[in-house]
Amino acid sequence: MTLPRLTPSQMQAAVDAMVTGEGTRVAGAKLLNLNLNTFKHHLNEARRNGIVPSAAALRKSPDSVPHLKAKLKALEDALRSAEKGALTHTMIKAEIIKLADRLVDPEMPAWLFKETKGHSSPGVPSLMVSDLHWGEYVDPLQINGVNKYDTAIARARMKRLAERTIRLLGIISPDFDYPGIVVPLGGDMISGNIHDELVATNELGSIPAVVDLFEAIGSLINTLLTKFDRVFLPCVTGNHGRDTRKIWSKDRHKTSFDWLLYCFLAKHFASDPRVTFFVPDGSDAYYKIYDHRYLLTHGDQFRGGDGVIGPLGPIIRGDHRKRSRNAQIDQDYDTMIMGHFHSHMQLTRLIVNGSLKGYDEYAYQGNFPYEPPQQALWLTHPRYRITYRMPVQVDAVPEAQKTSWVSIAK
Repeated sequence: MTLPRLTPSQMQAAVDAMVTGEGTRVAGAKLLNLNLNTFKHHLNEARRNGIVPSAAALRKSPDSVPHLKAKLKALEDALRSAEKGALTHTMIKAEIIKLADRLVDPEMPAWLFKETKGHSSPGVPSLMVSDLHWGEYVDPLQINGVNKYDTAIARARMKRLAERTIRLLGIISPDFDYPGIVVPLGGDMISGNIHDELVATNELGSIPAVVDLFEAIGSLINTLLTKFDRVFLPCVTGNHGRDTRKIWSKDRHKTSFDWLLYCFLAKHFASDPRVTFFVPDGSDAYYKIYDHRYLLTHGDQFRGGDGVIGPLGPIIRGDHRKRSRNAQIDQDYDTMIMGHFHSHMQLTRLIVNGSLKGYDEYAYQGNFPYEPPQQALWLTHPRYRITYRMPVQVDAVPEAQKTSWVSIAK
């Protein structure tokens, strides 16, 4: 007979009962009003999932020998589970980072669905933020001087991203008649150490890059909150932020510094009701604005392309495969949004983001078309769906220089 799946609270109660009772299984079962075999099952599942006694249980338990033995055994079991790799992502979020389960399956904000009546609201704006490659260094001498990128430039571009987003949306609606703004975080937030050349040339390692970027994205959100009443941030991981040689299909998020960054940002803004994070465990995030269904993914699953159509071929094929797969599991979507290719495209059925980094040595060596550093911005209208589409240019505007035609005397 298959035993029912236990909830985290049931497993936690079993571990706590061993501590607050007399330190025996019989006493723990009696405390929870369970038969002995059921209690043993709860306790075994708790240990298998690395559940440790709660602080409240430890405070309640007296310092008698049986209780101290129970505490010691519970902590030894937790250590043994951690050493075997049983420290799951759920435990990390719940016990270490102290995040609620609503990150994985949140209650979507009502303002995403409710149509504002009585005035001519332009809809909900979306600003995609992805492919920042924070910590990477792009040497202008190696790409004929068309771009440069380092941490100081990245910070300046993030500041411009917030300011110019507000400026562009102010042109469309000077009264900022928006119910809120959606900011999809699409992965490749840091450069990472996935290639030897990045290990040798990055300005910041992965952990310092996460620390620095945490402050930059926090500032971006705070700046947007000066004009918008609410911010919703769906998040997916990229391929650059991983700490494994190859990207994992299983527990992709668990091996990603992107995911860690999202979790700490969510914790930082947890007490602010205006900010909602959605950090799913899979590689795709599904959400709706009004009745328009979005699928957010990074895009590293799509490979190929050529010198004529660039990444458009693999993107279109990948979108077709995802739509076919999702139709079979009743998870159809209207628009796929993604990053990865550093090529800004806004089509009817998909939106591809640019990058904050801009043109680099890899693009130059591959003879890829030049593209300035930019991020995608668009509006979703309750009746007309996606309306305004525009890139947000994040580079400094060069001063205009007057040039004269050169003529050769006869």
